Amino acid sequence: MDVRDAYAAEGHTGPSAEIKAAARGLLDSLGAGGLTLEAVAGAAGLGVAAVEAVFPDRDALLTALVIDAYNASGAAMEDADRAAREAGAGAGARLLAVTRALRAWSFAHTGEFTLIYGSPVPGYHAPPETVPPASRTPGVLAGIVRAALEAGELTPPPRALPGPPLLLPEAVELFGGLPEAPFGDLIERGIVLWSNLIGLLVFQVFSRTHDSVRDESAFFDYAIAVAAEGIGLTVPAGGPTD
Repeated sequence: MDVRDAYAAEGHTGPSAEIKAAARGLLDSLGAGGLTLEAVAGAAGLGVAAVEAVFPDRDALLTALVIDAYNASGAAMEDADRAAREAGAGAGARLLAVTRALRAWSFAHTGEFTLIYGSPVPGYHAPPETVPPASRTPGVLAGIVRAALEAGELTPPPRALPGPPLLLPEAVELFGGLPEAPFGDLIERGIVLWSNLIGLLVFQVFSRTHDSVRDESAFFDYAIAVAAEGIGLTVPAGGPTD
């Protein structure tokens, strides 16, 4: 089964779906920077003109792939969070579930993970329409942190942020407003948690920890628990790892 057949089997049909499926298949071998419409056309079994009729240039294709990758990874986290909530999990268990889900997606889609979290593609600048899909991951984390705050599951930080808030309005809006003392810097701490998660995934997906730890799945859970301490949240120990 080639990439077009595989993608159609998942319910995605039409020239746009076929072209994107072919492009995804080339991400691992060519990298986003090496992706060309000619290469994608060849992989899709189409003429270049047929590809250009859907994606007039490389940047339009990259934007479609970026949006799809953010949406797919965000959906994986949202599905995991929904299942955890339905099971009655607390915020700490929800955090572990969604970060594990993002990790699983990242290892299953390394080309797409690299596209959105790896080195910038030379000459490509993501347009504004990529922002809402990119916000799904921090949105899931923000929802869990806010739920923990409202449920009284957070421990106040031992040291508050010195000086005024360091936030842009977009970050405050995503969280749903500025928390009151003693959690006035909770959003900043949440951004630290988010950046720790993505940095940890970069290390693991790009094999930066495989020669340092003997169980990378267990180390991931431990690292998430340590990072969660920065927002005053306890992540439960135990649970199956892959």
